[in-house]
Amino acid sequence: MTHREIHEPDPCGRTMHPLGWPGYPYREGSLEHRLPTEVDRGWKGPAGKNVDGGGFLNPAMAGNRTRSVIMLDHLAKTVFKKIEKIQIIDALGATGIRTRRWLNETSDEVARRLYVTTCDQNETAISWARSNLELDDRKDQVNLIQGDTRRTLLSQGWHWIDLDPYGSPIPYLDLAMQATARRAVMSISATDTAALSGSSPNPLKRRYGARVHMDGLKHDTGLRILLATSAMAAARHDRVIRPLFTIWDSHHLRVTVMVERSKGSANLIQDSIGWRIHSPSEEDVEMSIGCGLLPEHDRGSRPMHVMLPLSAHPPPSSMASGPLWTGDMGSIDVMSSLTEAAAEKICSSLDSELDFPESKRCKDAVKKISSEGNAIHGSHLIVTDMLPGFLKRGNPPSPQKIARSLRDMGYSAEVSRYAEPSLRTDAPWGSVIQAYDKTG
Repeated sequence: MTHREIHEPDPCGRTMHPLGWPGYPYREGSLEHRLPTEVDRGWKGPAGKNVDGGGFLNPAMAGNRTRSVIMLDHLAKTVFKKIEKIQIIDALGATGIRTRRWLNETSDEVARRLYVTTCDQNETAISWARSNLELDDRKDQVNLIQGDTRRTLLSQGWHWIDLDPYGSPIPYLDLAMQATARRAVMSISATDTAALSGSSPNPLKRRYGARVHMDGLKHDTGLRILLATSAMAAARHDRVIRPLFTIWDSHHLRVTVMVERSKGSANLIQDSIGWRIHSPSEEDVEMSIGCGLLPEHDRGSRPMHVMLPLSAHPPPSSMASGPLWTGDMGSIDVMSSLTEAAAEKICSSLDSELDFPESKRCKDAVKKISSEGNAIHGSHLIVTDMLPGFLKRGNPPSPQKIARSLRDMGYSAEVSRYAEPSLRTDAPWGSVIQAYDKTG
């Protein structure tokens, strides 16, 4: 496949539009984007490529893109505030909608500092990206490349890498980790959700070397396996990750991490990787507390799940998942930036009542996230529908009521964005049971 930049007009200075241009309008965020085929904006779930292979865009990923705009705006003002040229790669950029949203929906003070390379192997997709970019004032800040993303990744060091592949991110992870600047952000999507959540155990073993106990936390387990896989890839290249935000959204899992160069921290990466045990024994609870994976205040209780260190080596017959990430799943600083007000600001240029649904979609993309950040440090993510079966009494409780009761006791507790009725808390398991009985 030819590897080339194709952002130039023809020799006469005219824009060379792809066959079928201007195609069909598609509205996402504040933008109108043009596509070669008509797309149902309300589509949920996985989507294949168009019949001709070009112009791939999945509207179910719109929330993913909305969140990336908000996080980029926030981190450019904080972590990267001293960097005048923030080098970004939209590594599998297709028709360029994520790139366009970054440049059009971040604040002016951020957008002027963004220099984006948008890469895709499909020539038709890149041609549509080029024509779409002609609509934008900041098109000169974009370098379009048609070719193998893996080669482009290694062309320089990046401050921000977005990997949104069709399927598993495994083929790109090591190269992406090698390509980070001294400090960088990497967002990684995985649409092989059936594998990561344990429904397809053979691909899970082949790609990630892991296993999943099939319970209500199986998608959280998938996120933790993806984090562990990313952490090990980073460590192979003397880097360490710190989760900023993770989410299970419809058909895909996505993690956003800070990547920093540190041989010393990379040497200790296995301290953050281990196992999750469903319905643990007393010995499991004691081991978890002894290793610092469960607070001392949980001693004497039997939580629904506990984390164990990698060295525990639970037998295959046990209700264990892993190896997986055992640390925090996000950063309160980043999660607190993902507010409905920030999402609404993205759509502030929409002045038609007909665009109310798009504004609502943007706000829905961040619902519950900023509040959940207040409890992201908690040891317990509790799917409330699992409590009656585990405790052998009562009915499925309201996550809101249990969280409120725990906050009244002085603990951090918030309803989770996790796509099952759930809450996240730092309360002792005994207090969780007390709140459950009180609300039952």
